[in-house]
Amino acid sequence: MPRHFPCFIALALAAAAAELPVRQVVLYKHGVGYFERAGQLAAGESARLDFKASEMNDVLKSLTVEEKGGGRITAIRYDAAEPFEQRQAGFPFRIVDGQALSAILDQLKGARVELKLGVDTVAGTIVTARVLPGDDKRTEREQLNLLLDSGDIRIFDLGAITSVRFADPKLQNQFREYLAALSGSRSKERRSLYIDSSDAKTRDIVVNYVIPSPVWKSSYRLIFDSGPQATLEGWAIVDNTTGEDWTKVQLALVSGRPISFISHLYEPRYVSRPTASLPEDQSQAPVVHSGAIEEATALKPMAGLPGGAVGGMLREAAAPAPRAKVDAANAADRFLRTGVASSVAQTAATRELGELFEYRIPTPVTVRKGESAMLPFLQQKLEARKLLIYSDQSRPNPLNSAEITNSTGKTLDGGPITVFESGAYGGEALMETLKAGDKRLISYGVDLGSRITTQFESRAEVTREVHMRRGVLTTRTAAEEIKVYTIRNVDRKAKTLIIEHPVRPGYRLVDQKPWETTASAYRFEVNLAPGATEKFPVREEREYESTYAVTNLTPDVLLAYTRNKALSDAARKQMERMADQKRLIAETDSQIRLAESEMDALAKDQERTRQNIESLNRVSGQQAQVQEYARRLAAQESRLAALRDRSADLQKKRDALQQELNLMIEKAEF
Repeated sequence: MPRHFPCFIALALAAAAAELPVRQVVLYKHGVGYFERAGQLAAGESARLDFKASEMNDVLKSLTVEEKGGGRITAIRYDAAEPFEQRQAGFPFRIVDGQALSAILDQLKGARVELKLGVDTVAGTIVTARVLPGDDKRTEREQLNLLLDSGDIRIFDLGAITSVRFADPKLQNQFREYLAALSGSRSKERRSLYIDSSDAKTRDIVVNYVIPSPVWKSSYRLIFDSGPQATLEGWAIVDNTTGEDWTKVQLALVSGRPISFISHLYEPRYVSRPTASLPEDQSQAPVVHSGAIEEATALKPMAGLPGGAVGGMLREAAAPAPRAKVDAANAADRFLRTGVASSVAQTAATRELGELFEYRIPTPVTVRKGESAMLPFLQQKLEARKLLIYSDQSRPNPLNSAEITNSTGKTLDGGPITVFESGAYGGEALMETLKAGDKRLISYGVDLGSRITTQFESRAEVTREVHMRRGVLTTRTAAEEIKVYTIRNVDRKAKTLIIEHPVRPGYRLVDQKPWETTASAYRFEVNLAPGATEKFPVREEREYESTYAVTNLTPDVLLAYTRNKALSDAARKQMERMADQKRLIAETDSQIRLAESEMDALAKDQERTRQNIESLNRVSGQQAQVQEYARRLAAQESRLAALRDRSADLQKKRDALQQELNLMIEKAEF
């Protein structure tokens, strides 16, 4: 049988890399983790760190190397993002699965090799190598033809050869590099980074970097004591998805969200360049001058960088890890069954980091790869007050709640809270991140011993301000609304209720001060006696402005505004004069309309009279009647002339009154 590629691996043994185990891990809330590794680097030795391809962008952005002895790190190199299919194009040979050794050697005709046959060593140049059928036609044998230094061509059976060595160190290194690249290609996600040193002695080095990591989660247990305080117990849940064990590492957990982003540093980036050549290198071609409307064509932009690094990071961050079977989980189980505080080791040390807050686990932590751990970071007394909260007005019952004041002196990271009271499970709540000294309300159950109904009561609108300027009347009116909360305490124990009344844009409270105000609600505190019914009214008012042109208002409307108590005496007198003037104008307009109406009636009578005279003139013996109509027509004409004069006088009077009113309006200001 031919010797296949696995037998040839002795040609490319690589030197063992230095170990740099993880010593410290810091996990954040925004999807990254800080890792510190430390170890010794011997003279001329390299340290190798393995990462996922999706982590390389963050590693290249954040990596730092510190040498403790004052030496020098000569280089940091890493696997390129180029696929193996492209990388192997630079090698003078190919190695494929199931390939015989003779097929590999046959690609290297002309290369000088050394063969070991037992204790003998033979050197020569490869002429050819091939696979031949065996004697029984069911087996195969491999042959290698060498040109020896003596000039003879000799045939060797590769089955009898114990080792093959290339005399050319460059070719030997190419095999090492090829095999290393081939090994790395088996894991599409793994990339190696090497730290080289050329010092003459061993050095201690520390390597730090940031890579994508699952966020750490926090959960709490709130245990009510008999007094005004409660015990708060905090547990941190961490996931090790790095593919490497964390053995006795210093673990820290940071609450806060610093800015972090992905910058594509790992993938090769190319820039298009123009092609240029000297004029004398080209033959003259016909010249065609284009029209002026043609514009220069811009260079084609580079294609977008691949998104695999981002997608890979998100997939890693979202991948669930199996839960570790640690003693802390047993302690938590006992806590849930009994409702008493867990027996935990010393809680985490804390410190402020600018806008961030750090919990540092006091003892070294071990978390195997692919496992998770639950670690206690807090067990402390704080101020907690039981009460009820009514905020969802679509339901009749308030919620069992607690007011927590963070008197621990530490920042409490947000997370779920399991509440225990009277030694039993009471419910669950969610809490946002709580700074030291701040307080928060949490709700963990429905109180079936209290019922609440609401009813709206509205009052009439009241005009509180009246202003006039440049003929525009502006009024400010307030509309008051009352919402009554009727609360029935069925239980035979006193309770404290917090009513969350929604803040409505444009409305403000009247003669009331809330216990607390949030961005969306007023909070009122109501004490409920055992078995009592309480009514709690909330009064609000909404103010709005209205503007009117005074010339469009009737005298009655103006007089209505004069009765408003918000007006001063001077303003009231001005409005009364304007109302009187408008009344005079209205009376004059009425008289003008009467005169015009009478003139219209007379004109119609005159028309009929003229028609009658014209008809009678065509009939003999009607002269007396014609004369009568003529006298009547003359009288109507005299009356019509008088009405025209009166209408003209009334119009002049009306114009004079309007001018006086316009002057009043122009001067009025209050």
